[in-house]
Amino acid sequence: MSATASANITKRIKELGDWRAETLARVRELIHAADPAIVEEWKWRGVPVWEHDGIVCTGESYKQVVKLTFARGAALEDPKKLFNASLDGNVRRAIDIAEGARIDETAFKKLIRAAVAANTAALAERAAKKGKRKK
Repeated sequence: MSATASANITKRIKELGDWRAETLARVRELIHAADPAIVEEWKWRGVPVWEHDGIVCTGESYKQVVKLTFARGAALEDPKKLFNASLDGNVRRAIDIAEGARIDETAFKKLIRAAVAANTAALAERAAKKGKRKK
């Protein structure tokens, strides 16, 4: 985990100082609870990113929502219908959390674990293909 990235995310949360700070801090806790091996990064001029074998999700703060965009969201099962944004794309899906909204924490952690599993499977697939080309 990049200490600088984690410090930047903590700083962002403090700077927000409102419901968005509370929301971002809570989902951060849930992400780490779902996958203790998750790595925090700080990319694209100030976007918190959580990675494990690739990007799991980003956490952007807007005036009206905290947006969690899952890099492989379209490939994930979402039985509790947490995804409510970016539903038209072929790859990503997002969860927009507005002020006062509650997220199903159990379902969210399952989604994080599913995203990690999808990344790990894709990484293994790429490695297997690379190995076949070398023969």
